Amino acid sequence: MTIDRLRAHWGLTRMPFSKDLAPSMLHTHRSHAEAAARISWCVEERAIGLVTGEVGAGKSVAVRAALSGLDASRHTVIYLGNPSVGTRGLYSTIVTTLGGTPRFHRASLIPQAAEALATEEDERGRRVVLVLDEAHLLDGDQLEGLRMLTNVDIDSRSPFACLLVGQPTLRRRIRLGAFALDQRVALRYSMAGMDAVETSSYVAHHLKIAGRNDTLFSDDALALVHQVSRGLPRAVNNLAVQSLVAAFAENKSIVDESSARAAVTEVTSE
Repeated sequence: MTIDRLRAHWGLTRMPFSKDLAPSMLHTHRSHAEAAARISWCVEERAIGLVTGEVGAGKSVAVRAALSGLDASRHTVIYLGNPSVGTRGLYSTIVTTLGGTPRFHRASLIPQAAEALATEEDERGRRVVLVLDEAHLLDGDQLEGLRMLTNVDIDSRSPFACLLVGQPTLRRRIRLGAFALDQRVALRYSMAGMDAVETSSYVAHHLKIAGRNDTLFSDDALALVHQVSRGLPRAVNNLAVQSLVAAFAENKSIVDESSARAAVTEVTSE
């Protein structure tokens, strides 16, 4: 089997359920829309926000959708996807992204980062949005380092907006291990999976983008995909693709329950 043969069989112009979609092409369901709206509020208010959810819940997709709507001439996004860089790495990334050369000693690097954040808005008119992905992996020192960056102007305002994105344990880690930072968090949102109707709409949306407007999955197949995936977009993607493969292997014209069940067996045995 080749991708070209699979696409030809189903009459697809591209492979569906891929991650390389423009923000305008993303499927919008309740949890996604609410997360994006809250992220936009955080940016506007220069607030610290927590966006949590299980693996595959669509946290990064919601963040990407929200940030794509920002005016690039008025915002600077700093994305840190690898918490293992440590506290110095956090400060250095901020300074480097904003055009500076990080100082060697941490005692001087902290105020340098804080000054760079303030200067970006006060002198350049650009609000910084700091996004820390996989934030449940941040250690106590990094969380304290983040809090110190918010101490500008004696708490009168924050010099930047900050989004902490991670798994559900993130909330507990901050509450128990970084109480001072926890008090500064202005928004907390937990992304849930899609309901059954949203899962069906999600599958149909991605198939439409790939060139199929008609019904390709039976109701029973969709119900099984939703049940096993619990409505988590990444799991839906994996099961839907494997279902298409299973149905193609048997030369079917529709993905029925037996094809979806074969996909479940394939995915859950990995």
